[in-house]
Amino acid sequence: MTRLIHELVPDYIRELSPYVPGKPIEEVERELKTHAIKLASNENPLGPSPLAIEAAKKALANSNRYPDGSGFYLREGLSKKHSIPAENIILGGGSTEIIDLSARMVLRPGDCGVTSYGSFPLYHIAIRATGARYLEIPMRDYTFDLPAIARDLPVETKLIFISNPNNPTGTMFTADDFDEFLKRVPEHVLIVLDEAYCDYVDHPNYSRSIEIVRRGRNLLVLRTFSKSYGLAGLRIGYGIGPADLLNEMNKIRGPFNTSGVAQAAALAALDDTEHVRRSVESNRAGLAQLEAGLKKLGIRPVPSVANFVLIDFEFDADPLAAELMKHGVIVRPMRWMGFPNAIRVSIGTHAENEEFLHALAELHAPASPKPDAGSERKSA
Repeated sequence: MTRLIHELVPDYIRELSPYVPGKPIEEVERELKTHAIKLASNENPLGPSPLAIEAAKKALANSNRYPDGSGFYLREGLSKKHSIPAENIILGGGSTEIIDLSARMVLRPGDCGVTSYGSFPLYHIAIRATGARYLEIPMRDYTFDLPAIARDLPVETKLIFISNPNNPTGTMFTADDFDEFLKRVPEHVLIVLDEAYCDYVDHPNYSRSIEIVRRGRNLLVLRTFSKSYGLAGLRIGYGIGPADLLNEMNKIRGPFNTSGVAQAAALAALDDTEHVRRSVESNRAGLAQLEAGLKKLGIRPVPSVANFVLIDFEFDADPLAAELMKHGVIVRPMRWMGFPNAIRVSIGTHAENEEFLHALAELHAPASPKPDAGSERKSA
């Protein structure tokens, strides 16, 4: 049977490593037989909007019916929020589904998809799953090196994945940087700009992405309800891009890819600006708390504008992550995302952040962060 499966499944699929989700807090608590905190998956520690919870409860009563496959009301709400026609909006099971859809839309064997080493693994998984070649451009100072990407694009390039802020480094590039990048990238190349963590950024020159879509550029902007809105468990996100492209993507997405409960909760969450404000302010305070606490330990994290920090040491960080877990603190070891000497720590509540800092201090982690990513370009 194994030989038969190998003959049926293309090499470029069998060679993929699967996405590794963070360890569930319930599993850790069962193993430790004690309380644990999860600072591994960049979730909102304040939880969902109360308005979203009530809307979800009401929608649950109609779960015997299929949802609105077009997500009409949510797309209308997003259209109003972003001042762009609803035809320029597509819904997905989180932004991750749209990552996969965009690669399936434009790539085929012989084409090339591009991203950076040290970014979200689903980018290269989506590219390679199409049978296309993929190219990883090294980062500079833990940030997408946009000039290098534009300079080194193979002629076969049809798709570029970029995230701003980047996961797992928490860094960003400016809107001016992106404008210069667009000038150098051929217009036939689809650029997918993942802005999942956009709500946490407080920078005057962060992004003009939706304005660029309005002008007709071949750009697909990804957003999600998983972060500042606190709806990660409902799996709902969206893309904003050219209407013609989204019309084609709608042909291959699942007909009911977002549930009625998720749509109702997301629509209600859009109106709860107070919850988003509290989430962003809590994150800002927590980020400052972690940075100050780490500084006292002699540890410098990578400066972050998101809801997590990357701490890059000069030693294998996997044992440290394992020891933290024994202390009931779940963080994310980053070997699988290109940083074997790093952990990523999500911003939690004030008490959770303190618990992490206390556990880290007890373990006497060496205070020698690496100066740069130092990753070499890879291609396949």
